[in-house]
Amino acid sequence: MVAQDIQQYSEIRPKARAYFCYLFHKNLPNHLPSVSVETITARMLKIRGDLQGLEAVYLLDAKGNQIGPTYLKEGKKDEDDGARRSTRAYYYRAMHERRCTITDPYPSLLTDNLTVTASQPIFDEHGEIVYVACLDMPLDEVLKIAHPLALESFAGRFFRGAYAVFSIALAFVALLLFVKGIESFLAYGFGQYDKIDIKDIFEATILLTLSLATFDLVKTLFEEEVIGKSKHDPASDMHKTMVRFLGSIIIALSIEALMLVFKFAMTEPALIINAIYIIGGVAMLLIGLAVYIRFTQIKEKE
Repeated sequence: MVAQDIQQYSEIRPKARAYFCYLFHKNLPNHLPSVSVETITARMLKIRGDLQGLEAVYLLDAKGNQIGPTYLKEGKKDEDDGARRSTRAYYYRAMHERRCTITDPYPSLLTDNLTVTASQPIFDEHGEIVYVACLDMPLDEVLKIAHPLALESFAGRFFRGAYAVFSIALAFVALLLFVKGIESFLAYGFGQYDKIDIKDIFEATILLTLSLATFDLVKTLFEEEVIGKSKHDPASDMHKTMVRFLGSIIIALSIEALMLVFKFAMTEPALIINAIYIIGGVAMLLIGLAVYIRFTQIKEKE
């Protein structure tokens, strides 16, 4: 589920940053004279104690060198005093932007799991950056805090289960349509193709087309909502799914209209107007689909 977690993080990143910035602003001294390392460290340890799931907290100087150990959860710590962090994104972004920042997910050196680092520059009374406070938190914990519908939450698991149930149900519908579609051919047996009714061929084609459209919808739902396949462009993926699904419906209706034209032309010519109505409906669907595709393409270019 890593791909879906990263996708969700990109959506809730502003909320996550606002949350960490609030923590820093509430707990850390800033723009004050004679800000000491001991005072900042004590406040950061308070954050560690209050924030469940926090992985580590540590302090850097203005040159990116670590001051003191890395404080881990449960009172543990790593002696990283003097470690050079000036090449890390959380340091140079905080220095460049001069504000609270939050990184993209990256593999943690401590746990090998995806981690997010929030950093806060600390200024003296003259507006110069003297320290950078940093805290690491696992990606799944960030999602729990900032995203009420994260996969690990009850609501997230419920909706994922619901999508799985609907996907399975629709898969059975697609299977039944497929079986019904080929049933007419199997009923004649092998070697009796000269007895096949043209009406059965049209009906089988319609059923198989609807089966394909339903199966394509099941594939999209299951990949994106159940197993969490990465969606590089959700709007584009939804657009392609809609076009394929509506295209299958239009093909099925066109075949049905063609079948009715042949049927009424041979048996009841007075009813051929009904087939014309269906053809008109297919034409309107085609026009609507063309307009939809056109406006979607314009939106994607913007």
